[in-house]
Amino acid sequence: MDGIRVAPYAELTFDAEGGVARDELDALVATVTGAGLTDLVVFAHGWNNNRSLARSLYGRFFDPFPEVLAALGGTARLGYAGVIWPSMRFTDERLADLPVLPDGPRAAAPLPAGAGLPAGTLDALAAVLPAHRAALDRIEVLLSRGPGDPTPAELAEFAGLARRLATAPGPADHDLEPPTGPDPLPAVLTEDPHELCTLFTEALTTASAAEGDDALLGGLPGTLWRGALELLRQCSYWEMKRRAGQVGQRGLGPALGVLATAAPDLRVHLVGHSFGARLMSFAVDALPEHARGVRSLTLLQGAFSHYAFTPQLPFATGRGGALRGAPAKVRGPVLCCHSRHDLSLSLLYPLASRISGDDSTLLGLGDRRWGALGHDGVQDVGGTVTLDLAHALAGPLPASGCVNVDVSAVVRRGGPPAGAHSDICHGELARLVLLAGGLVR
Repeated sequence: MDGIRVAPYAELTFDAEGGVARDELDALVATVTGAGLTDLVVFAHGWNNNRSLARSLYGRFFDPFPEVLAALGGTARLGYAGVIWPSMRFTDERLADLPVLPDGPRAAAPLPAGAGLPAGTLDALAAVLPAHRAALDRIEVLLSRGPGDPTPAELAEFAGLARRLATAPGPADHDLEPPTGPDPLPAVLTEDPHELCTLFTEALTTASAAEGDDALLGGLPGTLWRGALELLRQCSYWEMKRRAGQVGQRGLGPALGVLATAAPDLRVHLVGHSFGARLMSFAVDALPEHARGVRSLTLLQGAFSHYAFTPQLPFATGRGGALRGAPAKVRGPVLCCHSRHDLSLSLLYPLASRISGDDSTLLGLGDRRWGALGHDGVQDVGGTVTLDLAHALAGPLPASGCVNVDVSAVVRRGGPPAGAHSDICHGELARLVLLAGGLVR
């Protein structure tokens, strides 16, 4: 299979609602049972918008596994699987760890304000949101109107079009247990467009200054069109976030149940990047009672709330995280890898997380309730162990419970707006997955 050098390797493809390609699931079951595998590593991507780019990520991430396994005396008969789900990214997000593929989205140079959408982004959005092509075409026209700031009428029209892409959340779409009463609408759908776009522009300016990269804003740090583009990104972000949860809950969780029935002794090791970390966590939460083979869960730069696993929120003691029961379903550690170099999660996620609708007002960037797992790790879960990368690699890792690992030493490359968010293909992280699963010592 192109880009994949480990074997045996299989893929599971899911649609937006979590429906699995049954022939692929049957093939995975046949591979596991036919090859007599003892262990299976399953990886879910984040904001990749086609199979080729996801497969390239899997190939690079899995490459070190056989060598590390052999060098450290591992004896497992190990197989690999990649989850393919319909997601996308904006093509101005630079990928530090992936090659540019002929048929894949390219990391375009940032455009000056008024130059429209980054190359390839319109088609990428239309591919995952086909019902909204007319709105997307009009958005492209509006974004090409610059370089000056939009008029109030243009900004209002733009916000209305962008908001068509986002579905109001239901109870299962939250990272945190929602408050009682009517489900609140996301701020990105309700707040004043000028206020939102101003806030997004300020966040992008902060990200640009943090990296010494003025090109991010096309040399126009004050323009509201940049904030408007971020508003569009956040509306599509909401759709991809909720889709990740649905694919995990309705798709991968039940699929792992089918696998457990066919191979009850198989040890499964789940790995998720970005929204893929959310997908994997919801899959664990949805595991059928008989599926007890998940031995580790590794979250790489997880793009969901750092309070998702807590039994009690520090700012709302009557509520907890939506995934509070998930760690207990893993028969091993839940490893949360985080990096301070991840600009996407440290600067823009606090704004994006407002979309989850857990409060009715926009809060500042510094409010910790909106923090992400991939920025500072699991929060407010009793017994959580905190390690730096060197100590984690020296081992041993805890046999169960949540473990925060600061991987800033290796997850550190990439410019704004995402920073090091996608810099995850390192031998050290492959070794962490094997250590978490008890495959090596």
